[in-house]
Amino acid sequence: MSDEMTRVARRSTGPEESARANRIWWDGAADEYQDEHGDFLGDSSFVWGPEGLTEEEARLLGPAERLKGARVLEVGCGAAQCARWLRAQGARVVGVDVAFRQLQHSHRIDVNEGAPPVPVAQADAQHLPFADASFEIVCSAFGGFPFVPDARAAVAESARVLRPGGRLVFSVTHPARWMFPDDPTPAGMSVVQSYFDRRPYVEEDPSGRAVYVEHHHTMGDWIGAVAGAGLRLTGLTEPEWPEENTAVWGGWGPYRGRYVPGTAIFTAEK
Repeated sequence: MSDEMTRVARRSTGPEESARANRIWWDGAADEYQDEHGDFLGDSSFVWGPEGLTEEEARLLGPAERLKGARVLEVGCGAAQCARWLRAQGARVVGVDVAFRQLQHSHRIDVNEGAPPVPVAQADAQHLPFADASFEIVCSAFGGFPFVPDARAAVAESARVLRPGGRLVFSVTHPARWMFPDDPTPAGMSVVQSYFDRRPYVEEDPSGRAVYVEHHHTMGDWIGAVAGAGLRLTGLTEPEWPEENTAVWGGWGPYRGRYVPGTAIFTAEK
């Protein structure tokens, strides 16, 4: 990575600092991330989170026929694995990600598959480069939403590009998970910080600049953001950890996953 992390802090950050920090971090971490998680995510699969729940199983975006011909935006697309799956279902999909290196991995997968490239662009979830009412569906699987300082502004931005009757579905770290250390073993079962402490987790370089930021919003914050954007919340999915999933993904894993929800998926309509 271009900036070295030397200190962890809990302090406020604004939208520009958060976006800059995470662009730097994800550009530097993209290769390692795809190497470590690429097999789990697949090249053309839609996985909602570390539990392994897929859109093919959950159908949170709607029935299969809803996707055919639909204009779909994936926010925080990474290497566009979800977008590639959506395209295979007949959707007209475009993906955006803050990190250019992640989009290069999308191009790599397209070349390896010998498929036409998935349309992707470098953009921040807080500022989507699309006109109002451009899409029938906006989705994000652990994409941009865990990294935004203002949940209301980010949800409102996705709602802006939705057409009337459109659907927004996004997954984030479950707000309850924020209380626990980043340890999926039995040692990580103790509450170590307040659920109501909304100060973000910030990694800083030697000069004190943020090089990674992750934000915490409570369940009420996210529901309030959905309502404040003029959307109607139609579903909240909290995937249980399946017995067959033995993978450990950072602070997520089969032991703690049996007791504490790790992912929250919000479904809303305009």
